[in-house]
Amino acid sequence: MRTFGDRVIDRCQRVGNPICLGLDPRIELIPRGEGEDPVSAMRAFCDRVIDLVADKVAAIKPQAAFFEAWRSRGFEVFEHVCRYARDRGLVVVADVKRGDIGSTAAAYAQAYLASHEGDDPVAHAVTVNAYLGSDGVRPFVDAGAATGRGVFVLVKTSNPSSGELQDKKLASGRTVCEEMAALVREWNEPLGETGYGSVGAVVGATYPQHLQELRGQLPGSILLLPGYGAQGAGAADVIPAFDAQGQGALVSASRSLTFPWAKEGGPPANWEERILSAVSAMHEELARVLR
Repeated sequence: MRTFGDRVIDRCQRVGNPICLGLDPRIELIPRGEGEDPVSAMRAFCDRVIDLVADKVAAIKPQAAFFEAWRSRGFEVFEHVCRYARDRGLVVVADVKRGDIGSTAAAYAQAYLASHEGDDPVAHAVTVNAYLGSDGVRPFVDAGAATGRGVFVLVKTSNPSSGELQDKKLASGRTVCEEMAALVREWNEPLGETGYGSVGAVVGATYPQHLQELRGQLPGSILLLPGYGAQGAGAADVIPAFDAQGQGALVSASRSLTFPWAKEGGPPANWEERILSAVSAMHEELARVLR
């Protein structure tokens, strides 16, 4: 079976860019008719965003928290959005950051990466917090292996306080994030025909100095790079994450693509054009540095 990494490389080549659009539906920023139910508006907005970008970006990353905030109805929308994007040909990364052990981790893996009654898995990959070690990751890796799905393990995150733990030196001489990268490399077997396996790493684009080191440690892992755009990282910062062929990473941007009007308040009348313009600008920025 081909690996998740093969899927990502194929998709990036097909659309001509490594953009991963983060879908974080903030009710106060989405277009909404007078008296319209917020959950219905959220679903309609997400569907329209997917329609707009389906042939323009490689992947989409719905953030579960913004859907779960609306409880059961919101989570129904989350599942719908994942399936809708999947059916439109996008690589779907369910940003759920699960982290547990044993049967609980297996249940989480089943929810997102297993087939149910003949239906394909909800997502192509999930994000996982591996603080609990192999017990918390293996169930996801095993479930993904059966369906060709993938896992992104948090290695060096984009938030300002990530260094409080992830940059600490251990007795081995390596930092915590470097030790995590070593585990990811161990879990990332077998590799596919493109040289990439199904276990990737989340590495913040806000820390370009770490990108080069971790790219070297993880030659067979797709790197998922949050932090582009609103968090401050730019095209030049992500260059070290890519291999010699300009492949091997997904560059994730959320607010800067989905809500380019965020600092202006509510959505303008031309909100669809603004999203398309933001996606086009990011594509051009990345194309200049990845040639």
